[in-house]
Amino acid sequence: MPQQAWSSKRERQYEHIKESAKDQGASTKRAKELAARTVNKERARTGEARTSSRSSTRDTSSSRRGGLRSGTRRSKGQTKEQLYNQAKRLNVKGRSRMNKQQLLAAVNRKK
Repeated sequence: MPQQAWSSKRERQYEHIKESAKDQGASTKRAKELAARTVNKERARTGEARTSSRSSTRDTSSSRRGGLRSGTRRSKGQTKEQLYNQAKRLNVKGRSRMNKQQLLAAVNRKK
């Protein structure tokens, strides 16, 4: 998904973010989307992009924000989908019938 308009620095940033998201259990499709959105936002913030939205230029940078905006009361950490993908990579048996807590326990046992 890297684009021709991206510099080699942005290409490296894209690959790094994509691999990090995959390591955290995101699907390949989701990891690519997150990486592309993050790189495009950073390009807008630094003036590399031709056009940029107001929220891209005036908002807190994605690297500083971390998880400050989640605003939910749900438990933090990996989502069920991320845990399921991690369990799949670790070959956990019976993962399709597990809930989030069971997946978390199974993944921690396998590590």
